[in-house]
Amino acid sequence: MNKLVLVDEHDNIIGTEEKMVVHQLGMLHRAFSIFIFRKQQGVLQVLLQKRQRNKYHSGGLWTNSCCGHPGINEEIIFAGNRRLQEELGIDIPLHYLDNFIYKSEFTNNLTEHELDHILIGIYKEQRIKLDPNEVEDIKWSDLPELEQELLAVPENFTVWLPLAWSIVKNNLSFINTLFK
Repeated sequence: MNKLVLVDEHDNIIGTEEKMVVHQLGMLHRAFSIFIFRKQQGVLQVLLQKRQRNKYHSGGLWTNSCCGHPGINEEIIFAGNRRLQEELGIDIPLHYLDNFIYKSEFTNNLTEHELDHILIGIYKEQRIKLDPNEVEDIKWSDLPELEQELLAVPENFTVWLPLAWSIVKNNLSFINTLFK
């Protein structure tokens, strides 16, 4: 996707712009972060991905299950499903949780300034097929393990993961209802 959807702080569309221009100028744009969950022997786990090292920013860092940007006429859930299939080969229903805005400058002179929509889904024991251009690795993490790693080695994670994770944590009771 070469053009990103520019938005104001209320998620109203104000235009589009080339992806690299958006990141060079730090323009606020629409994005989504997906968290996929499963239960193993009754323990809730979240799927994390390690971004491909050659990504334009945050390469080699662990993050949520999948991220992306919707197209100009794409609804968030549809865009999330599209990207989940592209990056991980997974096709599952997604649910909308919330959104937040963050801004972070990187050492390569790019800035991520996103209105990030959080989507969640429940894993259905299907084969995961990684796109090697996007994803270097994946792992399932127990929630206490993720919490401990975020505190102990925050430099191993993308800047948006802790922000999104705090919203996800506040919705764990809803997430658990999706298993019933």
